[in-house]
Parts: sequence; C-alpha cells; structure tokens
Amino acid sequence: MHETGIEDCYILKDGKKLRFGYTTGTCAAAAAKAAARMLVTGKGVETVDILTPKGLALNLEVLQPVCGKDRASCAVRKYSGDDPDVTDGILVCAEVCWQAEPGITVEGGPGVGRVTKPGLKQRVGEAAINPVPLQMIRHAVRQALDDSGQAAGMRVVISIPEGMELAKRTFNPRLGIEGGISVLGTSGIVEPMSEEALVESIELELKQKRALGCDRLLIAPGNYGADFIRSLCNVQETELVKCSNFIGRTLDMAVAAEYPEVLLIGHVGKLIKLTGGIMNAHSREADARAELMAACALRAGCDADTACAVLGCLTTDEMLGFLQAKGLLRGTMDAAAERIDFYLRARIKERLRIGAIVFSNEFGILCMTGPAEQWLRELMERENG
Repeated sequence: MHETGIEDCYILKDGKKLRFGYTTGTCAAAAAKAAARMLVTGKGVETVDILTPKGLALNLEVLQPVCGKDRASCAVRKYSGDDPDVTDGILVCAEVCWQAEPGITVEGGPGVGRVTKPGLKQRVGEAAINPVPLQMIRHAVRQALDDSGQAAGMRVVISIPEGMELAKRTFNPRLGIEGGISVLGTSGIVEPMSEEALVESIELELKQKRALGCDRLLIAPGNYGADFIRSLCNVQETELVKCSNFIGRTLDMAVAAEYPEVLLIGHVGKLIKLTGGIMNAHSREADARAELMAACALRAGCDADTACAVLGCLTTDEMLGFLQAKGLLRGTMDAAAERIDFYLRARIKERLRIGAIVFSNEFGILCMTGPAEQWLRELMERENG
C-alpha cells in the first residue's frame, strides 16, 4: 500500500489513536501540481509531493492521469483519517492548460460550489475555493513550472465529480454556495473530530448573514432551540444560526461581526450551564446541570433537603417537575435568568444587546432575559402582521 506520510500522525482521544487526514485543498493542490508536471514534460506521473501549510510533507498517489499536447488532467483521492468527514474517499480532479496571459488562473469546475450570496471570503460568482487552498494550488503549479524552466501562464480547473450530491450534506446550501462543495483547509491537514472546522463554518454563516443585512441574530445550540422558536413565530433562515455547543465562541464572533442584537434560544439542559458561566455546553467540557439547578433553587429559597433531592435527579425535566411540585419552579427560573443574563453580558462586554429564552419541551418557556420578551413579541407580531 502506498505510504503518503500521514500514517504516523494522530491524536489521542479517550485512550484511542485517531488518525489525521488531508484536506480537499491539499488534494486540489497535489492534483494541480501533478497535472502541470505532466503538461510541461509530456509524461505521466504516479505520485506527487506536496508540502502542507502545517509543514507536513506528503507524497500522494496520482489517479486517472491523462496527458495531451495542450492539456493534462489527473485526480487525487481525499483521505479524512478518523474524522467523520462526508468528503472522505472522493476524487479531487485538476485539469491544466496553457494560457496566453502570464500567471496562474484557478477556476472551479463541476462539483465545486459557486458563491451566490455576499459575506464569504470569495466574491459573488466566484468558485468556493478558500484562500489558503487557492494559494496552495498556485504555489504547487508554480513549482512545476519553475522545475521545468517554463515561464508561460497556466489555467487550472478544479472539479469534484461527487461534489454536487455531497453538498446537500454540508453547510453550503445555508451559506448560499450552490452547485457543489467548497475546497477547504487552512493547515492542509484534517485533524480528527476537529472542533475548529465547525467553528469556522459557524463564523462564515455569521458573517454572511450580517452582510445580508441581519441586525438581530437568533442563535440556537441545535435543532431543539431552532424548532422551538420556529413553533412560536415565522423565523427567517437569514437570521437563525445553530451554534452547536460553542455558545461563548459564537457570541465572540457575533461581536466581531458587529451584530447590534443577539437572541439566544435553547433548551434548559444546555442553557442552565450558563448560570455557572459555562460557555461550552458539551458534557465533555462540563455538565453540572444538577449542581447549577440546585444552586438556583437555593437562591430561590429552597432548603438543603430540597437541594439534595435536585442533585439526585438524572435529567433536567425531572428536576423541573420536582421543583414545580415544591412550588419553587418560578423562583428557580427567575434566579437562573438573573445569572444567565449576568454571564452573557459579561461575555460580550456590553458590546451588543443580548437576550435569552430558556425552555423545556414539557413546560415551554421557563425564563427570558434582557430584551428577549420584547423581541419575541415583535417576532410574533411580525408573523401576524
């Protein structure tokens, strides 16, 4: 089996070795370099060397080589390691030809998405090839030209045969990227279970919605929050972003994008963690739901036995039911609202207006903070109007 140089790269997670992979950007650059080399030499190539921005040198197998007088093409297969990436195993293809103009022109072909809305790193109408992969492709082709002593211009077309179908399983439709997937990668390497890739997607979506004129951003950790706010009013997709567990980092990015107003909507199982200043809601980072619910109940005047009973509950729904039976639910949620408001405003440092809606499937809206009640009323009136 061909060794690429990625075999010994891994991270340890929960006692397991998770293998690294390489990005679509790396594949595109490698394929472009191999095709350029075939065009200038008139000979086929079996492998191609590529240095990733991370500094890792790879030797990748060249597939489907076709070498003609005026053009050459080939493909490199994407490898995602142990990352659950929908692009794992796809072919990233490059076709090169001479052009009269000096320099290197890079375009997107079939299966590479095209930008249709403002706010992304590419202009409307351009291929969704991110800046680092674009730079990698140009550098790789320039290397092939320099090695042969050629000074002529070259045109590169990157295509991904499965891209149009795969795009349905990515963020691209929500970002206004149509016709295929994006050519991505800032380091050239895929790190397994990478949180940064998801955060980057959220940031792109935030910037785009701001560029489209969104002033009041609705943030939901996941489908629960998104579906709940949709059940109350007619929410436009141009104003709603799902932030997964990255509440704090999404708020930071909203501040950087200069949103005037942010409304956070989430299930109590996630947002109760905000009462302790926990801004990453993943249970791996911090759970403490029972401890924080008990703390809010104590603020509402419950006794030690009641607080201990809350600590013994397994789910937030069980906690809520118990507190309601004790007549403490309203007071507990009022205390929770005060702490959530405190930590949200501390996170954004008063640089935008922020509110939150906390709900459960059984009890509906449990509490609201800041201007959330007013904003919700405006959203509902907008629908009725």
